[in-house]
Amino acid sequence: QVQLVETGGGSVQAGGSLRLSCAASRYPDPYSTYCMGWFRQAPGKEREGVAAIAPRGDGTSYADSVKGRFTISQDNAKATLYLQMNSLKPEDSGMYYCAARWSICTYLRPEYTYWGQGTQVTVSS
Repeated sequence: QVQLVETGGGSVQAGGSLRLSCAASRYPDPYSTYCMGWFRQAPGKEREGVAAIAPRGDGTSYADSVKGRFTISQDNAKATLYLQMNSLKPEDSGMYYCAARWSICTYLRPEYTYWGQGTQVTVSS
């Protein structure tokens, strides 16, 4: 059972930056063979895909609302996924979740197998 632990959330003013991390463990297959994604959910709203990276880094995808401001990356040796968030806006606030799925990448669609418990991001105006 893959375990995912997100860290790095917090409170920041609009225009600021945060870097989220997601540490993976207990993965039965090489970490590089997993599709990894970041999702977020604001109160009263549906969970939405923010960014995703295909196995072996063979492609990335971003929600239109974060293109040019967020960057997804990963360190395979550390089995850690990152989300660098710059120029943050109040509408970026929410709980951010890391997700993983072996082999097949659904990118921003939520059909992932494993989910972390989330880290809260609050952006004030």
